[in-house]
Amino acid sequence: MREISLVYLDRSGGLQKFVHDCKKYNDSKQSYAVYRFIISINPSDIAELDATLGNYILHNPIQAAQIFQSVCFIAIKTLSLIEQLQTEDQISILLKPTHLPPLPSYLLSLSAFPFNYTSQRFYISEGIAIAMGCVTKYTQGARFLCTEETCPFSEGRFRYIRVHMPGATESATVRNDFVCSLCSSPLQEDMKFRVLGDKQIVEMIDAKVLNALKGYSSDKSHFRIQTFTVFLR
Repeated sequence: MREISLVYLDRSGGLQKFVHDCKKYNDSKQSYAVYRFIISINPSDIAELDATLGNYILHNPIQAAQIFQSVCFIAIKTLSLIEQLQTEDQISILLKPTHLPPLPSYLLSLSAFPFNYTSQRFYISEGIAIAMGCVTKYTQGARFLCTEETCPFSEGRFRYIRVHMPGATESATVRNDFVCSLCSSPLQEDMKFRVLGDKQIVEMIDAKVLNALKGYSSDKSHFRIQTFTVFLR
């Protein structure tokens, strides 16, 4: 699947964009713990190249991103695109589908039962935004060092990298109770390598609420309308 991923990136123009993004990182004087790349993917085109990879991206996007992460790391090292990059864990890949199959199973409807949305795959969700919060910062990635000066992990390589994953809370990326796997000493964040991003909270409600507001009759004797929160990162 790594080979197919590379073929798709080359044919879709994603590889050229990736090289351009790497150049911006390489020319920057800022130090990064994590290098974040957004890769646009067309599920239909990938499925035509390899049905297994196409299905994997649609239903296991987090694991599929690791395949692209490996491909991108090899490309960076082979072409010497980012001199500061040391480990594969420093690469964060976000797969951004251009569309999803027009099938009911890909539509996230919180007004329909059962609520069987336990998988972390892609869904389409439509609704009305009724409130929006201010744009704030969150930690996309951070580097930690061992506080024991005699420990090999107290300096040098990027041994302890924390990267924000979809659905995770802020404390999963940055907190003060991480310990070194070698000597069990507390870890301390190296603040100059923290990578920040923008996030916004949006309160949404199902579009079916419009029928209720317009006074349309319903066969149901009663119903409840409840908002849901969306995190935009």
